[in-house]
Amino acid sequence: MTPVAIRPEKLKDSIAAALGGKARQITVALDEVTVVVAAADYLEAMRTLRDAESCRFEQLIDLCGVDFSSYADGIYEGPRYCVVSHLLSVSLNQRVRVKVFCPDDDFPLVPSVSDLWNSANWFEREAFDLFGIVFDGHNDLRRILTDYGFIGHPFRKDFPLSGHVEMRYDSEQRRVVYEPVSIEPREITPRIIREDKYGGLH
Repeated sequence: MTPVAIRPEKLKDSIAAALGGKARQITVALDEVTVVVAAADYLEAMRTLRDAESCRFEQLIDLCGVDFSSYADGIYEGPRYCVVSHLLSVSLNQRVRVKVFCPDDDFPLVPSVSDLWNSANWFEREAFDLFGIVFDGHNDLRRILTDYGFIGHPFRKDFPLSGHVEMRYDSEQRRVVYEPVSIEPREITPRIIREDKYGGLH
């Protein structure tokens, strides 16, 4: 029988008690609990969330990178890169979101949690490939979605929409060749301006 999920406020209190000083911030919004931890405490905090009796988050169901460089129209002044994980406790029927910010924008680095959850292996490779976030301790950190010789990280906000190079198969050379981008950049997204509370939204 599946246990009844506890209220988010109670989950927030139990996570705060388990993490203690390792939790920089714990918030509840839209019935979801979000925990922010420092990079130095990240690995131990995640281990605690997995092993503590009141938490028991046995599954890491998602991990991704975030680039905050243009967040809030440039008003945001915190660290640029963040790793966001979503944990699930099947035994206690509860979920939590964990955020850790990379302290160095020039070399974004956080510990790997792939030894705690096997599912983190590919998720961390994806965040490395697309955002350039390095996961210290990952045993096979290499690109997973882009091509072998790909330059840059395509989900960074400063990466050009058309990329740096284009590739095609050359039948005379009988191989794939890389060339400068030949397409002209253009705006294809219509700008929509909505009035306040449009459609009942706040």
